[in-house]
Amino acid sequence: MSVRYKAVIPAAGLGTRFLPATKAMPKEMLPVVDKPAIQYVVEEAVAAGIRDVLMIVGRNKNNIANHFDSVPELETALTTKGDHAKLGTVAHSSKLADIHLVRQGEPRGLGHAVHRAKSFVGDHSFVVMLGDDLIDERDPLVPTMLAVHERTGAAVVALMEVDPEHVHMYGVATIAGQEDDGSVRIVDLVEKPAREDAPSNLAVIGRYVLSPTVFEVLERTQPGKGNEIQLTDALRELARDPEGPGVYGVVFSGRRYDTGDRVDYIKAILQLGVEREDLGPDLRPWLKEFAATL
Repeated sequence: MSVRYKAVIPAAGLGTRFLPATKAMPKEMLPVVDKPAIQYVVEEAVAAGIRDVLMIVGRNKNNIANHFDSVPELETALTTKGDHAKLGTVAHSSKLADIHLVRQGEPRGLGHAVHRAKSFVGDHSFVVMLGDDLIDERDPLVPTMLAVHERTGAAVVALMEVDPEHVHMYGVATIAGQEDDGSVRIVDLVEKPAREDAPSNLAVIGRYVLSPTVFEVLERTQPGKGNEIQLTDALRELARDPEGPGVYGVVFSGRRYDTGDRVDYIKAILQLGVEREDLGPDLRPWLKEFAATL
């Protein structure tokens, strides 16, 4: 990788689908097995060689900052007890990356949240990683996207084939051909279309590589779906610009855990839990027994 990238993690949502649990706790801090969801995303960024991370937060998000800070009294207590295993996990999160926070202010959509990162990223390309989408560490995605961006200079989004019944939950891409490296050229995007209006079943999932050009487009992007400033609408303009580098997609077929709604959140915990060496041996037989009673 020839450029040092920064990562931007929008984390300003209200988490209304998880109320009342998210009344006082950010949804990004809900545990997935034994780590908050947002830690998986930071670990993914670090694995891709990114250590400078900006989180776009809203009110009641102090828990996020606290999680990635050191806790001397807890570390001292664990040291005194000789619990070096737990001490290691506590210290790990505080040493992962350089974490910065900026408030979004009023929640005006993903496009608005990304624009808040303008001064942080400066004149360099950057990665946007949404905390609702957890990508399994065994199936790295961001490095492939960065390689496509460095080859083309284009914005790059992660795509995944989804059930046509679910296209209304995503931005959906129209593509025109496949490149030698497996990436696809995106010629149009539409945010959360009805099934009958969707141009494909290739949905945008929560990973993007963007150049600073996107900020100029976001500044003139009008509120769209949900009366919010949609990143998809800005990407659509970039994709349609005949003089620009365009937008490319990387179609992901690896393991992804969607923690965006309650059912998928529970599935994510079970999927990750059964594959853990310390939990799987006890969890797998119990799941089989439990499933047999349904």
